[in-house]
Amino acid sequence: MISTQYLIDVQLHPDKQPDFSAYPFCLPAVRHLGKLAFDPAVTFIVGENGSGKSTLLEGLAIALGFNAEGGSKNFGFSTHASHSCLHEFLRIARGVRMPQDGFFLRAESFFNVATQVERLGVSGYGEKSLHEQSHGESFMALLQNRFRGKGLYILDEPEAALSPQRQLSALARIHQLVQAGSQFVIATHSPILMAYPEASIYVCSDQGIRQRAYEDTEHYEVMHDFMANPRRMLKTLLETPKEP
Repeated sequence: MISTQYLIDVQLHPDKQPDFSAYPFCLPAVRHLGKLAFDPAVTFIVGENGSGKSTLLEGLAIALGFNAEGGSKNFGFSTHASHSCLHEFLRIARGVRMPQDGFFLRAESFFNVATQVERLGVSGYGEKSLHEQSHGESFMALLQNRFRGKGLYILDEPEAALSPQRQLSALARIHQLVQAGSQFVIATHSPILMAYPEASIYVCSDQGIRQRAYEDTEHYEVMHDFMANPRRMLKTLLETPKEP
């Protein structure tokens, strides 16, 4: 059966031999990537800091033609070339449909994207300048105004500037865009975003990258245990060891 989703899967190119002792191929999530199958709607890539999730997302975005610092495919600016060569070693399987819209959002370099939007006078980001809004407000303006549907959206830690309430708003907007024929690949630490129904969740760890159910992720377990009894967890965390 011919797939109509934009992205089907990604793997290391079998005809290329990277140096697995060098970065980024030494990262377990990259070294043991296997074939990562994308959900037609929303795919989450999660893991501890330094586990390789953002590196993997960056490589995917660049291989798809997006600017390394973020933006749409027609953004060609560069303020600091810090991306790895991973994109050169990825083989991406795509469906028969081409997205009509697309964007790569990186929380750490969104300021640079906003500056480029203002410099070029690009429309479609709302009536108010992105630089005249808070970080969280500008993120939401991007979701509400720039993302138009029937698109492929790659988001790296979009929750970084969002309050819990705004994360819920972002989740609702993501659902609207999915219903409008969009596909998302998201690297996140947010248990709120990860709760999106029937999303595919991949966890990057020292053992590689494996698919997990939402309730089996450490993000869910830690947040659930904390919210169930914050006093008990804080007592354990903050208890001062007795002097010998």
